[in-house]
Amino acid sequence: MGNIDQAEGHGQAGHLLLTGATGFLGQAVLERVLASHPQLRVTLLVRGRTGTTAQERVDRLLRQPVFSKWRERVGAEAAAAQVADRVRVLDADLGNRDLTLPDDLTALIHGASTVSFDPPVDEAFRTNVQGVRDLYDAVLRSGGNPHVVHVSTAYVNGVHHGPVPELSLKHDVDWRAELAAAEAARAFSEADSRRPAVLRGLFAEAKKVHGKSGPRSTAVAAEARRQEWVEKQLVEHGRLRAKVAGWHDVYTFTKALGERVAETLLTGKRPLTVVRPAIVESALRHPYPGWIQGFKMAEPLIMAYGRGQLTEFPGRPDGIFDVIPVDMVVGAVLAAALRPPDPDDPHYLHVSSGDRNPLTFRETYEHLHRFFTENPMTDGSYGHVIAPTWEFPGFSRADRMLRTGEKILDLAQDALLRSGHSERSRRWQDRLTTTREETDALRRLADLYGDYVQNEAVYRTDKLLALNNSLTAEERESGGFDPADIDWNVYLREIHFPAVTGSRRGPDRRRSRSRGPREVNPTGDSRTVAVFDLEGTIVSSNLIETYLMAKLNELPRGEWAGEMADLLSKMPRYLRAERNDRGEFIRTFMRRWEGFEEAELRKVVADKVGDALLRRAHPQAIRRIRQHRRAGHRTVLITGTLDVLVEPIAPLFDETVTCRLHVRDGVCTGFLDRPPLVGEARAAWLVQYAETADLDLASSYAYGDSYSDRPLLEAVGNPVAVNPDPHLYRHATRKRWAVADWTKHTMSAVDSMVETVW
Repeated sequence: MGNIDQAEGHGQAGHLLLTGATGFLGQAVLERVLASHPQLRVTLLVRGRTGTTAQERVDRLLRQPVFSKWRERVGAEAAAAQVADRVRVLDADLGNRDLTLPDDLTALIHGASTVSFDPPVDEAFRTNVQGVRDLYDAVLRSGGNPHVVHVSTAYVNGVHHGPVPELSLKHDVDWRAELAAAEAARAFSEADSRRPAVLRGLFAEAKKVHGKSGPRSTAVAAEARRQEWVEKQLVEHGRLRAKVAGWHDVYTFTKALGERVAETLLTGKRPLTVVRPAIVESALRHPYPGWIQGFKMAEPLIMAYGRGQLTEFPGRPDGIFDVIPVDMVVGAVLAAALRPPDPDDPHYLHVSSGDRNPLTFRETYEHLHRFFTENPMTDGSYGHVIAPTWEFPGFSRADRMLRTGEKILDLAQDALLRSGHSERSRRWQDRLTTTREETDALRRLADLYGDYVQNEAVYRTDKLLALNNSLTAEERESGGFDPADIDWNVYLREIHFPAVTGSRRGPDRRRSRSRGPREVNPTGDSRTVAVFDLEGTIVSSNLIETYLMAKLNELPRGEWAGEMADLLSKMPRYLRAERNDRGEFIRTFMRRWEGFEEAELRKVVADKVGDALLRRAHPQAIRRIRQHRRAGHRTVLITGTLDVLVEPIAPLFDETVTCRLHVRDGVCTGFLDRPPLVGEARAAWLVQYAETADLDLASSYAYGDSYSDRPLLEAVGNPVAVNPDPHLYRHATRKRWAVADWTKHTMSAVDSMVETVW
């Protein structure tokens, strides 16, 4: 069958090199080659990954649904035999300057690229420009004469209004200079990120959130923020450079430069055809209607609309939504590969629908609204989702609405993080987190697709139509690619939308923000440890309340008012210390024990405070501790409370780690004997303890209520946030940790203290 199936000048079978075979379009091309070109040998250029060879990736690929109809038609044994006989894997990276290709290639279809719209600028150039250069340099070195089919995108034409012909791009951007600048960008951004002004701001942000966890946690968070800052700078670099040069984003910019690389290296030396698809979506007919792999450009918009999240649209109602089914793109690519042009005259094809069969955004919305009205998405909390009504307010107004919503969410989040922790505040945090995720998704969609949905270009398809008309009637019936053949009502509502939503019709999982702690394995494991915080986790009290229980018992009733007044006057100081550093708060507050006789304190605890503390314990916590003990797990208590105060609860644990007051001549000095174990110090202690006792932290448990407990919780495989404060709750839901609501439904803290002192 022409050049693709026959080696030029020989009677031998043709040899195709295919890049991007593991991607959406590449899978479809490979399937069509296996199914419809039985004489063609195929070499797949695939890069191995850590722990997985290129051959293993291809073996998994060939088990994908795209090949199911072909396997059913020829039989599993025949399919395996064909693959063994016809398919070879070349384990290589496009960024390899020493790439060696077979010398008998008759065609090369290059479809590999970075398809993200906003990757860091160096990553985009590495694949879409440098990779093209290295691949086509290798073609020239090989000595073969393959027809090169370079798969690009219609949007390489940049910001354009009106008809766009199928021709070489007109621009004078120097791809070599742009590639050099992109390769140097990361080094510049890395150096910039280390400037004192940048580091100072990043460290302040990290300390504000993670300061209570400890200096190491703050440093780790600050470094993570620095790395994120670098990535954001590189993304912004690519976005701005593309816009200044006249393209939508760094993806279309680098794809345009990739075309120029192909022209520079191959024109006059090898046949070259550039194929520019528009928005490639699910199959119309082949391998079967609705086949799609992963989320493409339109799927996030479709799902956001169906879930009621895309309540408005920033595009123009009369703008063209240039969608093309993947099998039509495959048909055009292979038909073009069969017809190599003269090496001096590269060919260009748009594979798009906007010229022959335009679909407007308003019409797309009408199809969406009707489909989701008839087939609404379900929501676990609220039943069926009502399909939103769009009024197309325009990009500027939609952007203002989104910015206003983002500001309101920021204010609400600040207020919630300052609030106390309660079941109501957690419900509000769940709602806020869901709304934030939806708003962030809308922002990403607006930023990524804003230029596309306002695009007014019409990509002419005269050459595409001529190529389609050159096929036989039988070929057009089985694999034609005239966009006029698409019935949008059938394709969208009966094929594409059901394919996109079919596996995603369950409740939106983000509604369920937290889960209860997993059940303890009843058979147990002696290498498992369960670590518990005390205040707020096991008992519904804190250091101040416990202090008052003991202090008021010691004082004559006439001095209670003075003690309470002094405590209240120093409360701002304590709160500042608590916000800044948990250890500093403990040290500051422990000074109130100065002058307390140790013997008297132990007597008060034995007579009064111990029983009160036990009454303040959460029943769920006590049951949980006992479950661990029955399972054979080691139990540990880590707390900032004084050792003498936890003696009544100590028998529940194999190990207790507490604060201890310095005592001189039987009198407490108000100082600690050793630093309090708080924040990341708890995690460090646990790691050392586990090493000494040969414990398995991956199977172990940790329970805490404060964000300062985060390092401890992160040290084990089963973290549980118990009655978490707002910061910890937000972190736990992001990490999908278990969240437990252990509450004491008996007496309040005030009632407990009154009963104790009486």
